[in-house]
Amino acid sequence: MCKVIAVVNQKGGVGKTTTTANLGVGLEMKGKHVLLIDADAQGDLTMCMGYNNPDRFEKTLTTILKQVIEDELENPFEAVIHNEEGIDLIPCNIELSGMEVSLVNVMGREYILKQYLEQVKDRYDYILIDCSPSLGMVTINALAAADSVLIPVEAEYLPAKGLEQLIKTIRKTRNKINPKLEIEGILMTMVDERTNLSREIMDLIQVGYDSSVRVFETKIPKSIRAAESTVLGTSIFQYDMKSKVAGAYKRLVKEVLGDA
Repeated sequence: MCKVIAVVNQKGGVGKTTTTANLGVGLEMKGKHVLLIDADAQGDLTMCMGYNNPDRFEKTLTTILKQVIEDELENPFEAVIHNEEGIDLIPCNIELSGMEVSLVNVMGREYILKQYLEQVKDRYDYILIDCSPSLGMVTINALAAADSVLIPVEAEYLPAKGLEQLIKTIRKTRNKINPKLEIEGILMTMVDERTNLSREIMDLIQVGYDSSVRVFETKIPKSIRAAESTVLGTSIFQYDMKSKVAGAYKRLVKEVLGDA
């Protein structure tokens, strides 16, 4: 059965897109069929997967959502592109920003993305949704469609402080919209264990949430190699398989698969 994971944090710059891309490629390397969905109007995941000009795509997530709203979806795979690393991707560009307004007046507005995924899930083992750093209607659609939420959190004070509000929002979504929604786990990213602050933040989150929310044992280290791979539009596995960050994402894949 397909598992849908929304990668969410209302704060930008916490490694959300990098995690979506590398987790997706890592799962594909384990023989899983994976679909990545770029649900951020900035198109960062699309660029991260090697497509530097998201605006050139005629068929995107926006196209799909509009067709579902208008009951005109004939080919659910028409916006899917196949990446050279074996990943399927639904790209996104600035057009998605208009969907926030359009969805407000749509009947069943929280479930448009879920309606779409029901038509493609049979082809995949995992669907990962890279959400925008906000809690707008498109992100709510992702939470309504997801089985679980993966929360990347930078090992810094302000990102950690916003975590409590995000978890409250996820629980509210579960109570009102998607009763099956679970928290996959909190993933510490951009960790520099040489600093006292990083260690203190990790300890704080471990103690504060581990009893109620899973905190992944894997910690993603701060690494220039990860940033370089993103700029080049490739996964860390293709860019530098022997790096520490590649090893960390391999361990994360094992935890997600339950092999850790």
